[in-house]
Amino acid sequence: MPTLVAEESQITNIFSASGFKGKKLVTTLSSEATISDIIQSIIKTKPSEIDSPFSVLDLRVVIDLMNKWTMNLPTVKPFYAVKCNPNISLLGALASLGANFDCASPVEIESVLSLGVSPDRIIYANPCKSESHIKYAASVGVNVTTFDSVGEVEKIKMWHPNCELVLRIKPEEDSGARFSLGLKFGALRNEVPELLKAADDAGLKVTGVSFHIGSAGASTQAYRGAILLAKTVFETASNLGMPKMKILNIGGGFTPGSKFDEASLNINEAIKSYFENEEDLVVIGEPGTYFAETAFTLATKVIGKRVRDELREYWIDDGIYGTLSTVVYDYFIVTCSTLRFGSKPDEVTYKDTKTYPSTVFGPTCDSTDTVLKEYSLPELEMNDWLVFSNMGAYTSSLGTNFNGFSSSAKNVYIACSSLSYGAENKS
Repeated sequence: MPTLVAEESQITNIFSASGFKGKKLVTTLSSEATISDIIQSIIKTKPSEIDSPFSVLDLRVVIDLMNKWTMNLPTVKPFYAVKCNPNISLLGALASLGANFDCASPVEIESVLSLGVSPDRIIYANPCKSESHIKYAASVGVNVTTFDSVGEVEKIKMWHPNCELVLRIKPEEDSGARFSLGLKFGALRNEVPELLKAADDAGLKVTGVSFHIGSAGASTQAYRGAILLAKTVFETASNLGMPKMKILNIGGGFTPGSKFDEASLNINEAIKSYFENEEDLVVIGEPGTYFAETAFTLATKVIGKRVRDELREYWIDDGIYGTLSTVVYDYFIVTCSTLRFGSKPDEVTYKDTKTYPSTVFGPTCDSTDTVLKEYSLPELEMNDWLVFSNMGAYTSSLGTNFNGFSSSAKNVYIACSSLSYGAENKS
């Protein structure tokens, strides 16, 4: 039976072991407190300290997701994809919960190492790196990286000859993902022998195979075909007389919910079918959205209003150039609720039966900075709040300072079972 995280006792260990700095107690809440309760408490009790917009990172969600990963994929080690959300508090929590890390740049590596994480818990999962970045990885002891070209072999041989290689391959099946990472990375089947031989001739050790089926809407059946293709690469290396491979990296594309259950079933069955006789096999995954998406909630303040007949137009202090960048993708489903401090300060949660078609703009001067169109909202006033759920994946990491406006990335409050901490994200 997999070992699960103890929700109550582990919280203290997360904060004491993760290198968190500058944290302060914001409020004490029961374990049943909702994110809405937490946000209301923050706004009510610390109005002079609130720098809107802000986000809440719910560690209870992260712990539950880690427990589910351990239950569903007990043989797969999670290497969190830092690019999805590099919030230092999230990284620290995941490190304390036993996660490893998929980094794609020196900045990401440095963030993880700053938490006291050992470099052997990092895979440099970028198949194309500049020479200076390879030298940096060598200098800090990150000794496993991906490749998919002869040119990359030559660079690694020159600047990091002790580095172990993982060959990135391109899945042959179309997974239906909205973001097909195979357009940029991954060796074709007929390129595999040449790449393996090039690495072997260079005196570099190829220790495994990686792939990525794509993100957003990928069919979980695609894991089966990709794992079978990875098995053929293991066999090709063996036929070439190369040292036995040990790493199977199944990449990312994971989302929380029922699709994760479906993906887990396909992955477990494929590994059992195709790698049953592989002793000492190490299977790793690179979840990003899985851990980050549902753990963050964004709170934004209404800073402007205009009425045109039945249409209500509002301005908020975050937008598509900030944390809300994902709303420009038609697949992203916006989940929005209201906290009406401005209109009814003593009755935050009261409900109106009447709603109005509403447009919500971000704070910049670009008219494309539009968050919601024809969205039904109750009558709002200045200093009311809009709260957006599931705002952790590719949100703050894609935010900009366009027009001089920053996102909520620097204002993150950390919530856990009985305590809520406020902190500024230094990542």
